[in-house]
Amino acid sequence: MQMRVPLTKFGWPQVVLLPAGVLAAMLVCLLAAPLWLGAWAVYALAGALAAVFVWVLAFFRDPERAVPSDRNVLLAPADGKIIGVEEVQEDEFIGAKALRITIFLSIFDVHINRAPCSVTVEKITYRPGKFKNAMNPESARVNESNDLWLTRTDRPNDKLIVRQISGAIARRIVWTAKPGQSLTAGERFGMIKFGSGTEIYLPAGNNAKCLVKVGDKVKAGLSAVVRYE
Repeated sequence: MQMRVPLTKFGWPQVVLLPAGVLAAMLVCLLAAPLWLGAWAVYALAGALAAVFVWVLAFFRDPERAVPSDRNVLLAPADGKIIGVEEVQEDEFIGAKALRITIFLSIFDVHINRAPCSVTVEKITYRPGKFKNAMNPESARVNESNDLWLTRTDRPNDKLIVRQISGAIARRIVWTAKPGQSLTAGERFGMIKFGSGTEIYLPAGNNAKCLVKVGDKVKAGLSAVVRYE
């Protein structure tokens, strides 16, 4: 069996350069800092750098997940906390009232984005913007974002939108999905680096029951957020 390194390809080159930089700083600290710092300060600084090293590797983690086979659900497209569940008017792609579910990703969450179900990618729209805190409701309108317009391949053949939103710390949205591509439920398609938000839109009604509420924690490719009845 092939062993898989549980770090995301979406993190290159940061997944190499950032830990290497921290290790270099730790080495300098241990070798040079004793010349002008006391032993306690050297150990404290080295310990802080070690914590940063572990956090950087943890941020780019990419755990394997047993994606549910239920075709009647939409799975969370990101790990994090539900901070919004509301109906909005979505005229660009869905063309009707839509249920919008907003997920906030802290710097400690897995940041891999996954497809909510089996879909075909219709269009991808990137928008430059600001970098407000993703907890701020205004961030969805003014921040840098990337929309994936999707169509379910199972019935109902709903139009869906998954929106990747940068945050105050996140400064780069990454995606590999392309128009015309088919994605399976739970398939990885990108990430947002260092704290962010992810939204999913679907037509309101249509026998779609929301399974989450504000405050719930969800995991991408595992947690069902909507069920078609």
